Amino acid sequence: MSYAEFTRDDYAKIERGFALLKEAAARRCRGPREIAVVEKAFEFANDAHRNVRRRSGDPYILHPIEVALIVVNDIGLGYKSISAALLHDVVEDTEYTVKDIRKRFGDKIGSLVDGLTKIKTMLDNEEKDHQDEVYNRSIQAENFKRILLTLNDDVRVVLIKLADRLHNCRTIEFMPEYKRDKILSETMFIFIPLAHRLGLYKIKSEMENIWLRYKEPEAYAYIKQRIDEEVSGKRGEMEEFIAPIDEVLRKEGLDYEIRRRIKTPYSVWLKMQKKNIPFEEVYDLIAIRIVFSPPEGADKETERKCCFDILGALTSLYASVEGRYRDWIRQPKPNGYEALHTTLIGKKGLKVEVQIRTKRMDDIAERGIAAHWAYKRSGYLSENDSEMEHWLQKVQEILVNPDVNALELLDIIHNDLTSTQITVFTPKGDQRQIEKGATALDFAYLIHTEIGDRALAAKVNMRLVPLSTVLKTGDRVEIITAEEGAPKAEWLDFLKTRRARNQVSDAIRHSSTPVHHKGNVHYVTADCCKPIPGDPVIGFREDDGTVTIHKKSCPVAEELAAKFSNRIVSPRWSAKMKHTDTSFPVRITLQGIDRVGLVGEITQYISFVMGVNMRRLSLASEEGIFRGFIDMEVKDKKILETIIGKLEGIEGIQRVVRSDIQ
Repeated sequence: MSYAEFTRDDYAKIERGFALLKEAAARRCRGPREIAVVEKAFEFANDAHRNVRRRSGDPYILHPIEVALIVVNDIGLGYKSISAALLHDVVEDTEYTVKDIRKRFGDKIGSLVDGLTKIKTMLDNEEKDHQDEVYNRSIQAENFKRILLTLNDDVRVVLIKLADRLHNCRTIEFMPEYKRDKILSETMFIFIPLAHRLGLYKIKSEMENIWLRYKEPEAYAYIKQRIDEEVSGKRGEMEEFIAPIDEVLRKEGLDYEIRRRIKTPYSVWLKMQKKNIPFEEVYDLIAIRIVFSPPEGADKETERKCCFDILGALTSLYASVEGRYRDWIRQPKPNGYEALHTTLIGKKGLKVEVQIRTKRMDDIAERGIAAHWAYKRSGYLSENDSEMEHWLQKVQEILVNPDVNALELLDIIHNDLTSTQITVFTPKGDQRQIEKGATALDFAYLIHTEIGDRALAAKVNMRLVPLSTVLKTGDRVEIITAEEGAPKAEWLDFLKTRRARNQVSDAIRHSSTPVHHKGNVHYVTADCCKPIPGDPVIGFREDDGTVTIHKKSCPVAEELAAKFSNRIVSPRWSAKMKHTDTSFPVRITLQGIDRVGLVGEITQYISFVMGVNMRRLSLASEEGIFRGFIDMEVKDKKILETIIGKLEGIEGIQRVVRSDIQ
């Protein structure tokens, strides 16, 4: 923050900002009395923050206004929460106290501001340099625990904090890099899963896109450009696809609207990473959402019947894609989400996902827990009410457990925020709960750390399988171990559970690739993600002073940054490195149509034209199609991109992408 007297333009900005908020608040407030409280809160905060500016140079009061706009527009909270959002930084940044807020605005608004102030104080204290190593290792976990405790006191504190975090992400460009990395990692590890669990899809998606824009800027720019081109190019086809649907729904006499949903850059990037595919193979970029109002007074069964009637009408128009039907109405998601999903094929072969929701379902999908409870207060109860409240009760039970320390709690809650459970069995028939998507190796670490460390293979339902095998409900799992076994870096490529990843990460943290010394600092690259010069990177200082370099998008780095922000450093690749003999391992995955001499052309270009050392080549051909990978050593990302570009131009090669070394 800085201080500088406001100009006429500054006052005009403030006036415009509050006019927008007042207009939005009027739609949520129940009469002039509630609007008057919001106006009073604005006037008080505006006076408290007078002549104070943010890093961007804007008047500070614009931040609380923007937070309040998110609270009312994106979350749908009422006048007390809007007022608390306007006042949320007053106690922390001015001479006023919580007692002053209570005296002027009452106990409830005072309590909300008090909760927000405590969270802000906790997170800000992380910036201080503490010498106590135990304190350093657990401070963020303790803070997360305190944030979650407010869920039980008043969930609105957490909802307003999510709005505050979203606006801080929107203006993160003005932060120094080390703080930007800390905020983004904390956001990905804690706040995005929390927004997802509370059903705040819009807030979650925007945070994810901001994370990608700063963590992987080149990937973000490329994907966004391709999405824009794809959407523009298919505008006519989409109009033709929607027109018959519009006509059928209109004939049914429904009160409805049809919205278009475009896949976000982050969700496209994540799919490309998980499935190791290029942009061209992401087929569900465009979807439509049908939101309708059922007949007045309709109960749950009538709502459901209307949804299935619409689905039936659509499948009479278009063929559906097998395996793409999802019924989230009979079995809502844990965060309360309800809808029918299917994918239809248009007349010209265009595949479009279609989502069908009632207005109530849409409100809960977009505004999450706030809308969920609003409908409950109105007397509308559904199956997912107990699911949401069961989760909140479960969080409370974990929080008050004296046997769970803060770091363990961080992992437990993070896993619960981001996953569902399946049931598997030991060889003796004992039942174990494990995260959906977990592998046989995750199960080994669930049983005991030593079993995980020494794991060699597994038997699932009496059949020998690799450790990377994903488990299903009902599987009986036996782990085969080796006396001399030890954790391997490539295990991080498929491990799912936080417990297992933590054990393996700790084991390999000191087995990294040396880079160079700068002054008295020794830098190494992490084995888990193997960054190369040109990759966006983040560093972590070890106990011995060594700095380990990770790719900014590396999951291990995200976890480290969320837990140990005091260890973050902001390294830069040295321009001198290209003149050294240092090379870095990378892998490219290839696919295409096989022909005589193809392998020779590939190796000729990589080894002789580019002078790059190939460490391993594995290509297999089946029915005229080849697939495989090449491990090699390059000096930097620019050389890698040159190689990929050249290989893509060779006859027969259809796809070349960088992939993880396993």
